[in-house]
Amino acid sequence: MAFVLTAGTAQAATETAYILNTFSFLAHGFLVMFMAAGFAMLEAGLVRSRNTAAICLKNMGLYSIAGLTFYLIGYSLMYMDVGASGGWIGALDVFYNPSAAELALINADEKARAAAAAALLEDSSYASMSDWFFQMVFVAAAASIVSGTLAERIWPFFVTALTAVVYPVQGSWAWGGGWLAEMGFSDFAGSTLVHSTGGWAALAGAIGARRGKYGPGRRVNPMPGANLPLATLGAFVLWFGWFGFNGGSQLALGSALDASAMAIVYVNANLAAAAGAVVAMLLTQALYKKMDLTLCLNGAIGGLVAAGPDLQHHGIAMIVGGVGGALVVFSVPLLDRRRIDDVVGAIPAHLRDLGNPRGRHLRRGRVPGPARGRRRRRRLRFRGQPDPLDRSQGRDGRSGRGGAGRPRPDRARAGGVSGVRPRIAARLTLGRRTFCSSNIRCDPGTNRITPQIVEG
Repeated sequence: MAFVLTAGTAQAATETAYILNTFSFLAHGFLVMFMAAGFAMLEAGLVRSRNTAAICLKNMGLYSIAGLTFYLIGYSLMYMDVGASGGWIGALDVFYNPSAAELALINADEKARAAAAAALLEDSSYASMSDWFFQMVFVAAAASIVSGTLAERIWPFFVTALTAVVYPVQGSWAWGGGWLAEMGFSDFAGSTLVHSTGGWAALAGAIGARRGKYGPGRRVNPMPGANLPLATLGAFVLWFGWFGFNGGSQLALGSALDASAMAIVYVNANLAAAAGAVVAMLLTQALYKKMDLTLCLNGAIGGLVAAGPDLQHHGIAMIVGGVGGALVVFSVPLLDRRRIDDVVGAIPAHLRDLGNPRGRHLRRGRVPGPARGRRRRRRLRFRGQPDPLDRSQGRDGRSGRGGAGRPRPDRARAGGVSGVRPRIAARLTLGRRTFCSSNIRCDPGTNRITPQIVEG
């Protein structure tokens, strides 16, 4: 009788561990999948407004393509019989389906269900398709890294090669039990297999810059994002999804050991991201005399990438995260000097040894200017007041030289033509740069300026 109770209790404990492990894969997979929304928000906020719809469509397409290709051939190349090829690549299998034991349990009648469950628990500690789902959202995250760097340029057809061949093959070397795993290589949450792979793929594709990004010599033309609040929200969503990225990499939740280790991973990830963001803020203030939002966002992401999830001392995780954020800031000019156009700063955040092109114009407090040989145009509205730069005008704003120049239209502030106000062109000088409006004749080399009044 005691033997029967002991066996029943052991089977119940094993089944409970099976349920918790499967739930861990699925729940953390949900969080990592939500990172796709974070990437879409971040990219849509940092691209120009005319490309917002295209970048959203691109993110939807790449996630869908990643899911299909990884199911058809990617997962099998990464995990199926990797040792048969000497640890270099898995076996090619077009479809990956639930195991025979799982299908037997699902299709068993009530009498045979207990035996089928016992047979399943002997072979596996989690549902096979839950592991597939967790691995699929990882490969989608790697593809999103490339998408952010190559925003405004190419469509997500590169995702087919990345998710079907590139990522699965290099992933099989470590997580699939390949030659790197045999040498003792360990990657807890994908800092190398996911982020480094995505970062190097992004670097390879980012060599071709957007039209107008770079001018003659080392001239860099800033292309500011269309919606920084949306980009900030996307960074917070990525921070939230990272708990599933790192926490789910414990790969189990069926024991007190796994639960304790997972809690440490969560805290390390949060502290590393916070340290990366704070260090980025302080460094931008110290170096550029102004805090930069995009560098702060990438500093937090750099801290998340750099964090050691399985470190048992949270102080070390903070230091590592701060170093990751600092590397993003210190390497700011490098990409621009190499004329590498990284739209969202994914390369320095995920490789942690290159630079974010954003924020370069903040050095020494200089104001960003247009390409060499061109002049930035700006209109100043004086709301019907006389132009202080035009000495030919009288105090009432009319021309003081008779027929010289174009006379101001006769309209009073009240009782005149409603809804129409004159717009006076002028020259704006900021530091050493001179900006002229579109309806003006000015010589940047002299102080002579001839404003013109246009209908506005």
